[in-house]
Amino acid sequence: MIHPNTEIKYINDVVGYGVFATELIPEGSITYVKDSLEIVISPTDYLAHTPEMQANIEKYSYIDENGDRIISWDFAKYVNHCCNCNTISTGYGFEMAIRDIYPGEQITDEYGIFNLEVEIPLVCGEKSCRKKVGPQDFESHYEAWDLKIKKSIKHVLEVDQPLMSLLDSKTRTQLDRLVKDPSLYKSVYALKYNKALKSHLPHTMNGLPDVSENLDLT
Repeated sequence: MIHPNTEIKYINDVVGYGVFATELIPEGSITYVKDSLEIVISPTDYLAHTPEMQANIEKYSYIDENGDRIISWDFAKYVNHCCNCNTISTGYGFEMAIRDIYPGEQITDEYGIFNLEVEIPLVCGEKSCRKKVGPQDFESHYEAWDLKIKKSIKHVLEVDQPLMSLLDSKTRTQLDRLVKDPSLYKSVYALKYNKALKSHLPHTMNGLPDVSENLDLT
């Protein structure tokens, strides 16, 4: 679910649609949560679709840490990438504003975190534009992403959070502990999907703790 203080607008024929703030969204605000209405398409289900449907799935989904493709039921799927994005995914599974977002400003995201399988050309227009995003981005940029997240996540309990009630109890507990002890920060690397590792893990190992949960990159 996307933050309620947003709306969808048509931008142009090249970009298509985008999502824009209707009110101030302060730094540290949770801007997206994967709620129970999101469409989850497993790798097996994806292969069962026709090539035409696979193309649509690729356009509007992201791949999570489990290898599932997630399609938002609301207009969160229209959030565009920007190499100088104002929101970003976190290791806690939600997306967050990493600076104040003002009314009329486009909500932008970092697609490199979405476990891309192929390279995608970019049209973000920023001077810092990487020109493309692809499978190599996670390893190349996760440390820089962590620095951005750590700067802003300390405000998560200081600002109004319309989506906070959608977080599960485990995540909320992790945030409460993080605010008290920043060394407990959970790296965005927790969102990386390791296809080879997942395919070789026996079912009895699914309950193993996440080794990246307490990764501190300061």
